[in-house]
Amino acid sequence: MSLRYLTAGETHGPQLTAIIEGLPSNLELDFEALNFQLLRRQKGHGRGRRMQIEKDTAQILGGVRHGRTTGAPVALVVANNDWKHWTSVMNIEPIEGSDETKRRIHRPRPGHADLNGGIKYNHKDLRNVLERSSARETAARVAVGAVARQLLAAFGIRVAGHVVKIGGIKAPAPNLPIDELIARTEESPVRVTDPETEAAMTALIDQTKADGDSIGGVVECIVTGLPIGLGSHVQWDRKLDGRIAQAVVSINAFKGVEFGIGFEAADLPGSQVHDEILYTPEKGYHRASNRLGGFEGGMTNGEPIIVRGVMKPIPTLYKPLRSVDIDTREEFTAQVERSDACAVPAASVVMESVVAWEVAKAFLEKFGGDSIEEIRRNYDNYLRQAAEY
Repeated sequence: MSLRYLTAGETHGPQLTAIIEGLPSNLELDFEALNFQLLRRQKGHGRGRRMQIEKDTAQILGGVRHGRTTGAPVALVVANNDWKHWTSVMNIEPIEGSDETKRRIHRPRPGHADLNGGIKYNHKDLRNVLERSSARETAARVAVGAVARQLLAAFGIRVAGHVVKIGGIKAPAPNLPIDELIARTEESPVRVTDPETEAAMTALIDQTKADGDSIGGVVECIVTGLPIGLGSHVQWDRKLDGRIAQAVVSINAFKGVEFGIGFEAADLPGSQVHDEILYTPEKGYHRASNRLGGFEGGMTNGEPIIVRGVMKPIPTLYKPLRSVDIDTREEFTAQVERSDACAVPAASVVMESVVAWEVAKAFLEKFGGDSIEEIRRNYDNYLRQAAEY
């Protein structure tokens, strides 16, 4: 069975819900580690007031017994603490009242799903769109990704992320072992390892917030400990780099993705792009460099996955943009919902989560079984095959 998940819930509803199907049995889950990933998503310089309201933790309601998965679907719930202020507005039962009572939204915000979703689903109250299209949904995806991380960790696969750029300020390449990268970025409010860059980024975020504006950036995810051959070259939709790219740009506000040297490859000759193949008895087949970010032909080549995503500035501004009222079709300046001046550090955590999910899914497709023990046998046999090739 293929690994898959669904999420449900609204930003001001009672909870976010995720159902994971296809996990093997006997995977030990560390609940503190799961909730730590949710905490990481809430951190970062530039976050708005919502992060002071919500204290995200995941409650597991099915598919786990005595700390281990059973093979049944896993149900995860992340409660919305702010629900108590929205019980009438977001009630599933019909209510009587004015547009003000229902907090109806009829003025779409530029850069959001409001107008497109309103037209597509024929909603005259755009709250029906923004409640679901909100980045609050990524809390459920981080919870799902946290489970995927633990599956990968059971086989020595590690996932890390850091911020590459905020605004025009670029961080130096860290070039650190993955455990040190994780530790040092966790101490930084903007998820960088260089103190001077951190100071410059935080100052820029503060100035941007004071100006009533927002700012975006670039984040990078690294996955180590991978075997050769996750993904496949035989069909377009089985190429793992393509699946990761789709997952990354599915994150709210992400508008681009690249692997390895990425778009820089357009400026270089082939001799400075492709990774030469080497062999030693100790390491087996490996590459002399990792310019392609761990992929060839849609498959992992044994080098770390290096993938970057670009996040646009959040479109909800305290310096409002022009829009058109759907009731009157008259111009106005867009109304403001709760907003972050910069969510790039938090987006790094979300990106780690969606990448971890896609890698875990490909891992189970390759080495699948109904229990961790069966998967481990399959994995060990494959590693022997690869070593003897």
